[in-house]
Amino acid sequence: MRKVAILGIGQTKIDEHWELSLREIGGSAAFAAMQDAGLDKVDALFVGNMLSPMVNGQNQLGTFLSDWIGLWGQEAVKVEAACASGAAAFRSALMAVAAGEIESALVVGVEKMTDKAGREVTSALATAADADYEVEQGISFVGLNALIMRRYMHEFGWKHADFAPFSINSHENAMHNPFARLHERISMEKFEKSSMVATPINLLDASPIGDGAAAAVIVPAERVVSVKGKPRVVVAGSASATDTIAVHSRRDPLFLAAAYESSKRAYQMAGVTKDEVDVFELHDAFSIMAALSLEACGFAERGQGVRLGLEGEISPKGRVPVCTRGGLKARGHPVGATGMYQIVEVAQQLRGECGETQVDGAQIGMAQNIGGSGATIVTHILKAE
Repeated sequence: MRKVAILGIGQTKIDEHWELSLREIGGSAAFAAMQDAGLDKVDALFVGNMLSPMVNGQNQLGTFLSDWIGLWGQEAVKVEAACASGAAAFRSALMAVAAGEIESALVVGVEKMTDKAGREVTSALATAADADYEVEQGISFVGLNALIMRRYMHEFGWKHADFAPFSINSHENAMHNPFARLHERISMEKFEKSSMVATPINLLDASPIGDGAAAAVIVPAERVVSVKGKPRVVVAGSASATDTIAVHSRRDPLFLAAAYESSKRAYQMAGVTKDEVDVFELHDAFSIMAALSLEACGFAERGQGVRLGLEGEISPKGRVPVCTRGGLKARGHPVGATGMYQIVEVAQQLRGECGETQVDGAQIGMAQNIGGSGATIVTHILKAE
């Protein structure tokens, strides 16, 4: 298998883009990545998306987007894995380039979530859960995460306020990311006074949806010496794993087994340990997921993920910098695009492009994208060379 490098990256600001269509949002990120890569054509297009058939009334996004950006005649396909669609699309493209089947690929994660009313979007998101045994009973994703968080607090003795540092860190970092949706610092007091959504999850525990797209161009590493004088970014590890789709079917609902498996395989493939990871873009759709991800990937003991936030270890200057561009919580969570935003943000860190939230000396970064409530988890490790 050939080593693969990221030649170009691009993204759009996450917002409520009433004036832009799905094709325009995806096209903007695609054009930005192609321009960054210095290419006007690639061999194949991979699109990560979850909701377009239900929210936008549009399927066949591969051809839909390739037509818009002028890649006529090229291979194009949509990849769906719920909220992990972006990373799943990137992994599909990676395997094609690494195998020598194609020489270049454009990966675009795109989602436009504001075309329908909130209740309709909530229903569409619920299709990533078990339709028979979860959705049929009226549970939502925030409800599932609230149950997990309540049990976690009971088992390990944490208070709700102990989760605040995850949100505070993400909002602080988003202040320096022009592509983030929320540019507003929050305090412990504001966190504790935030309105409740599903006990114990309040508004500041949860990530906002939105419209957005992020993209990357990947090629064989041998074609990349450096990118505009900056280190080349290679994909050192890639793995995907699954767990039961229904939370109640898991042996341990408080352990992200798919995160453990995919990170373990990615570490092995990259030839690194968790102690060598300089930056971790985790999937903080809800603050409980941040804690569980840190534990499953080996950065904290079981039940102790919250402690990393409380001890100041998750900031860009901390031992385990996470969500350095705002994470899902403050950058925003356009579900099918989120995995590609994470890839782009890790690449920015390794290229030294993150300004105030730059992690000093970052050489190895990890991105982990979660689909459903931990049912599909895709982990990528990138290296600067």
